[in-house]
Amino acid sequence: MNKISEAFENKKAFIPFITGGDPSLDVTKKLILAMQEAGADLIEVGIPFSDPIAEGPVIQEADERALAAGWTLDKLFDMIKEIKDEIHIPMVFMTYVNPIFTYGKEKFMQRCVECGMAGVIVPDVPFEEKEEFASVFRKEGMDLISLIAPTSHERIAMIAKEAEGFVYCVSSLGVTGMRTSITTDIGAMVKLVKAQKDIPCAVGFGISTPEQAKKMADQSDGAIVGSAIVKLCGAYGKDCVPKVKAYVKEMKDAIR
Repeated sequence: MNKISEAFENKKAFIPFITGGDPSLDVTKKLILAMQEAGADLIEVGIPFSDPIAEGPVIQEADERALAAGWTLDKLFDMIKEIKDEIHIPMVFMTYVNPIFTYGKEKFMQRCVECGMAGVIVPDVPFEEKEEFASVFRKEGMDLISLIAPTSHERIAMIAKEAEGFVYCVSSLGVTGMRTSITTDIGAMVKLVKAQKDIPCAVGFGISTPEQAKKMADQSDGAIVGSAIVKLCGAYGKDCVPKVKAYVKEMKDAIR
């Protein structure tokens, strides 16, 4: 069993997202350990990028804050490597094609391995080009996580068949952010995936309240929350750790 499947074993997974280096790398380090302690089952760390096409304003601003604070990819890798022995849950990076190529695909992957990362989510890799990345990650025992959106059934089935780690079910079309209601039929989406492959499905994009998290987790294997957490980092800056820890605990308790 790989690290990612352990996150979903016999439970609903709560998956928080933070932007690496927002408001500083030191705070990111504290957040990772605090969220693990609060009950997170898997942690997503966003790699700041100047043109994050899938992100709404909250995460775009976090990327800008991290870049302004002197963030670099090497510094992020070094920090995670420093604490990897204290991390007992899987972690994945969320990034885009451009930063991987700019850094160098092989070198990026080697550094992910050094940090003990379990996988990578790359929203702008088209399914048709996924294998170019997936094969490199697979060699090192990491998963390239696939995203599925509420689009055509054929496409969902096609992506699900090849998926690894877990499937990131995008609850609504558009960019990340907090939404007052989620109307997509998540249950139907999850059924389509499971008909192709027995793989965990976690739902993200637009979840911010414990009620929403519970509703989504009831229809899938877990809930992913990003913007609501990043908003706390933006509002409280270096003092955000206890606020985020309390929020993660509340969300995890809601889906147990």
